[in-house]
Amino acid sequence: MADGKEYVSCPDELGSIHISEDVLAVTAAAAALEVEGVGSLAANLGSDIAELFSGRKNLSKGVRVTVGESGVAVDISLLVKYGATVQEVARAAQDAVAAAIENATSFQVTAVNVHVAGVTFDHLRKPKQA
Repeated sequence: MADGKEYVSCPDELGSIHISEDVLAVTAAAAALEVEGVGSLAANLGSDIAELFSGRKNLSKGVRVTVGESGVAVDISLLVKYGATVQEVARAAQDAVAAAIENATSFQVTAVNVHVAGVTFDHLRKPKQA
């Protein structure tokens, strides 16, 4: 595991289990995107440039996972759909992200910080008729 990635390790009766922080970030992203009112994740400028040069999509854009001694903290940036109540969407995203990580890994989630970076209007566009 010398590929430069960060791993979270937990001892098991048969050895150790190592989970990449990327796995936690993708789990958080997927959970947030399932929340009603979330339009998309908001990417950081640095990750957009990296995606451009690498030619691949980063499924965890807009998500930062920090693992400490007391548990996992998640920072997630998202865009809320126009017309949705921002506070309700953010609270639902917090709950969904925490539940997803705790269910998938059994790690304690100490914080889910939701950063609402903007509003999206994409769902208001009507499909073009032929």
